[in-house]
Amino acid sequence: MNEQIEKIRKSIEPLRQEIINHPVYSSIKDIDDLRIFMQYHVYAVWDFMSLLKILQNNLTCTTIPWFPKGSADTRHLINEIVVGEESDVDLNGIRKSHFEIYLDAMIQCGADISKIETFTEILKNTGDFSSAFKSSETPKEAKDFVDLTFKIIGSNKDYLQSAIFTFGREDLIPGMFISMVNDIHSKFPDDISILKYYLERHIEVDGDHHSHLALQMTSNLCGTNPIFWEEAERATIVSLQKRIELWNGAHREIINKTKD
Repeated sequence: MNEQIEKIRKSIEPLRQEIINHPVYSSIKDIDDLRIFMQYHVYAVWDFMSLLKILQNNLTCTTIPWFPKGSADTRHLINEIVVGEESDVDLNGIRKSHFEIYLDAMIQCGADISKIETFTEILKNTGDFSSAFKSSETPKEAKDFVDLTFKIIGSNKDYLQSAIFTFGREDLIPGMFISMVNDIHSKFPDDISILKYYLERHIEVDGDHHSHLALQMTSNLCGTNPIFWEEAERATIVSLQKRIELWNGAHREIINKTKD
């Protein structure tokens, strides 16, 4: 991979390590704690899909009449990722998006999906983010995380959208979290089998094949433009900082629940 990719990787490594080693993971002791974590994480799972679709909209022709748009190589990269994220298979082999599989996992383990469902329903009907956030009582950290994602979406800069998609989302679930989920699953297999499956699919598809495709996509879009690469690096840093704040919110709620 090119020097600019390596430069970004080096720049964001401290933030990545802060996310991977975040205390929220060690604070999850039981299913109740896991439910709280998922109620925050689901917002990141949801807005990832919007980030994915704006890239598809910007990099391919999604309007009628159809005309060739951009690089065929880049079109192939984003379309292949979309297929995997928007129409994967669940535990029963039924086609679902990763967001829908995550909601199924939340329902199975007893996590509250009312906030994310209220948020998405109001947003779908009105397009009003402020009203959706307020009516659903979305946690501030989740609101700030989604706000940043849609700020980047609204920038109309596909190279920034690709950068935070590539560096701000992939490869951020640590082995420690996987181990914890596996341990809870061994005790309560009927409660988190879907979450276990979701994480395994994330590692198998998102963390390997899709991450390589995304790296190539970002490299193609930034090209040899040094300004694009600098902006991409700054956007990625802010995106990772928002992820840390999201985890901080979940961690505080878990800790406060323990104190009560």
